[in-house]
Amino acid sequence: MSVSVRTRGVSKVFRDGNRELEVLRSIDLDIEAGEFVAIVGPSGAGKSTLLHILGTLDRPDAGVVEIDGEDFEKKTPRELAAFRNRTIGFIFQFQELLADFTALENIMIPGRIAGLEIGDIRDKAADLMSEVGMGDRHASYPNQLSGGERQRVALCRALLLEPRLLLADEPTGNLDPESGEQVFELMKNLQERRGTTALVVTHNQKLASRCGRILHLNGGVIDPSR
Repeated sequence: MSVSVRTRGVSKVFRDGNRELEVLRSIDLDIEAGEFVAIVGPSGAGKSTLLHILGTLDRPDAGVVEIDGEDFEKKTPRELAAFRNRTIGFIFQFQELLADFTALENIMIPGRIAGLEIGDIRDKAADLMSEVGMGDRHASYPNQLSGGERQRVALCRALLLEPRLLLADEPTGNLDPESGEQVFELMKNLQERRGTTALVVTHNQKLASRCGRILHLNGGVIDPSR
């Protein structure tokens, strides 16, 4: 199952005292359900900010964001948190794994937050680890894993609750080329098998070219000529 993503006139301004920096400028975006889309552009172009807004981690200063036709502008913080937990999976460049939790326990976190039965989410986490080739690393802690292995754990965590929207912010940016290629291939294969809608922010043009569509973001706007 997947969702469509639509924005109209999305803008975001960061303020520092009397200074204002317009990071996003009237972004119009249409992502169809099941698409795999890359967002590319130079540093400071607003890519991560856009991803955070689409993931309800931040709110735009202007404009409308709809996920599967639902405008979450009027949702309370509690409603937004529940929506994120059950609908959106996040993958970050630096994994954000908890050091005192094993790989399996890190993957289980979204299910624990959702209040699901521990045995069920443990079994699902174990299945995901096997699917990404880490079936023998359940008890390993993050500091015992390579960068590529940690990113595989982060991928499993993002997919635990079978989210309809997957958002990845430079998921291979902190990895060597070989590990980055492996993680990207796993992510793409899992996305295709589940039909999940996915948006990936990346500087890697080679990986971006393997996505279904590329959006070029520069100066806070989508470049319509590319």
